[in-house]
This record gives sequence, structure tokens and C-alpha cells, in this order.
Amino acid sequence: MGFIEEQQLESAYVMGTYARKPVELVRGRGMRVEDAEGRTYLDFVSGVGAVSLGHCHPALVSAIEEQASTLVHVSNYYYIEHRGEVAHLVSDLLNECVDEAEREPWQSFFANSGAEANECAFKLARLHAKKRAMAAAEAAGADEDGVRAAAAAAPRLIVTLDASFHGRTLATLAATAQPAKQEAFQPLPDGFVRTPINDIKALESLFASQGDGICAVMVECVQGESGVHPCEPEFLAAVRRLTAERGALFMCDEIQCGMYRCGTYPFGFQHFGIAPDVVTIAKGIASGFPMGMCAARAQVAASFDPGDHGSTFGGSCLAVAAAEATVRALAAEDAAGNAERTGAYLREKLAALPQVEEVRGLGLMVACDLAEGVSAPDVVLAGLDEGLLLNFTGPRTLRFLPPLVCSKEDVDVLVQKLAALLS
Repeated sequence: MGFIEEQQLESAYVMGTYARKPVELVRGRGMRVEDAEGRTYLDFVSGVGAVSLGHCHPALVSAIEEQASTLVHVSNYYYIEHRGEVAHLVSDLLNECVDEAEREPWQSFFANSGAEANECAFKLARLHAKKRAMAAAEAAGADEDGVRAAAAAAPRLIVTLDASFHGRTLATLAATAQPAKQEAFQPLPDGFVRTPINDIKALESLFASQGDGICAVMVECVQGESGVHPCEPEFLAAVRRLTAERGALFMCDEIQCGMYRCGTYPFGFQHFGIAPDVVTIAKGIASGFPMGMCAARAQVAASFDPGDHGSTFGGSCLAVAAAEATVRALAAEDAAGNAERTGAYLREKLAALPQVEEVRGLGLMVACDLAEGVSAPDVVLAGLDEGLLLNFTGPRTLRFLPPLVCSKEDVDVLVQKLAALLS
């Protein structure tokens, strides 16, 4: 079937929730994808940061093929291969910057997406606060009614940052502090409150006025959808201090900035010298296969009992096989080091381009703001004719999330073509 026929079918039978670009992609390898007409493109989107190993990496393809021919799905009622291995690998990655003697295990819930991972984190935060309140009441000698009253009064507010993005389910949309994305779907679930990024005074004021009701703060250490805006180390340290003082959880949404995307370390938070209680993971964890995880320190994860949360497909045979192959290949191929080196090179080259006013990012999570009057959406569309897959997050903001196999030679091609588009 040709491109035109595919467009017609989608127009007739697929909900119009995406403004698709006028191209049908049919195959790929590494940094490159090919369309139905045989044209090749350098991919600086990588499935919105998901295809961490590059397209059709042999290790991933082999793992999926082998698992698909063995066992596809049996549900979470049973043990399967790879699930425990992936959880162990992720626990080790989360502990990578911790002294050996101080390491403790992290336990994971397996989901299918970043939004689901965040939903799990929200439920865990509120349940953890409730059980802490009940335990405190029991320790103080409260009777049954007193324990129930303590549970009902337990903290339930979750703090997120302005311009954050945590997903498109109703709860994760309520946590996403972008009114333009929320307005059409009101009323949204309550229990979320927002505060400006990198404003310590505002955060302290919020805790001073509502701290007894706060059960968690969730941050993206590097905000992605807003145009790649890193948090300041001092701000994240303040989040850690205030949550610890109140017994609230510090939760890091690592869905976009995790899995070596920021270079040097496995996770974005490890660049800032902080230690969260809960981390949510998706996108690059299985290099394009649908996969999400909510990882928590063991004493926090213990708040969940059987039946408190679940997923039909989360942690399926195929997903965990893909994830294990991805995690092992990312480590073996020094994805962190390549993201650090190539990302620095990308930022340097972008900064020298005409019409580029500011460049931001860590590793291969990069954005640039264009000069007034230059349309980022127009650049993205024109990029297709030059063999580039690009992404914009605002009227003048381009975001670059290439596969972590991106090379300096790939960056040179990008920059040469961008220079022509911007001149």
C-alpha cells in the first residue's frame, strides 16, 4: 500500500489527535530511517527520545524475536524470565552514584508507558502517606476510630513544577502544570499544586502554608516538553530538604531525561547530587518497545500490598526481554559517554548557527531558541525536504532527542543543513 492510501485510511479511521508530518516511515537502521518513497532521513527525534539504541539495533531485534517465538504474554499472576533481571539492573543503575556501603535495593512496578509509571507514583505517594499516618496514630495509642481519622487526614497534595509534563491521562494531566493542555478536559482530579521551577522562596512559602498536606513533590530534573530547561542544583537540594523535613516523598520523573539521555550517568537526577525516593522511567528503557517503570526505595515500595495496583500488560514477556537487552547494550556500548561527548559537540555547533539565540541541555537532550521571526514549525517541515527529522516544542524552540548512537558526523550533517535552512 502506498503513502497516499495510508493517508486516506488514517484520515477516515484514525482519530485526529496528531498533526502528522507528510511522510510515511517504513524502515530504519541506527540514526537513519527511510520513507515509503525510498528517501532517507537523519532522525533527531528518535520516537520522542524512546529509540535509545537507534533503529533496529541487533541486540534488541534478537531479544524480541527470540521471546516472541517462545512466550508472548501470560499476565502478572506468574513469574517470567527477565522481569527480575531488569528490576535488579535498574536498581543498580539508580544506586550508581551511591557509596557501596550505603546502597539499598529499589523495587519496581512495571507499566506500559511514562504516564502509567507516573500514575503508579501518585498512588504510591498517597498510600505511603496514609500508612505513615496510621502507623503514627497506632504508635501514639489511638483506638480504631482514631486510626481511621488519621488515615482520612493524611497528606494527599502532590507538588509539580510550572511548565512540567507528566502525561495525558486525567491524573497526569492534572499534574502537568500547563493550563493550555488542561483547559479542554476540566474538571481534572484535584490534589495537585504547582510551583515555579528554580524558585526556592516560592517552594519554601508553599511548604510553609501547605506543608502538612503535601505527600510528595514530583520534578523533571530537566524539563523536556517545555523546551529542555534544567533545574538548578540549589533548587533540587531545597526540594530534598523540605520533603525530608515533612516526611513527604521526593519523586523524579526520569521518563525523558533518564536512561543515559543526559550523558555521564544513567539518570538525570544523578547530575545534581540528590537522592530521590521514587523514580519513574519509560521511553528509552526498551529502545522503542512500550515499557514503563515506577521504582521506589524498598521501604517506600513496601506501602503497596497485593491488589493495590496492577496492569494487564505491564512487565510482559516481550517488554522485559526488550528492556533487558536495551539496558545491557546501553551499558556495553558506553551510551552515557557518547551522549556526553556528542551532546557537548551538538550544543557547541548549534550555538554557532545563524538565528540561534540560546542553546540548553545535558547530553543528547538539547534545545535551541531561534531568533524572533523564525518559525520552528516551519523549520521542522522544511527539514523533511533536507532529509532531517526534527521536533519543535514552541513557536521558536527546536528540541533534539536523537538516538544515543548519534555521532559527531551525524551532528555535522544536521548543522550543515540547519545552517542553510536558517540563513
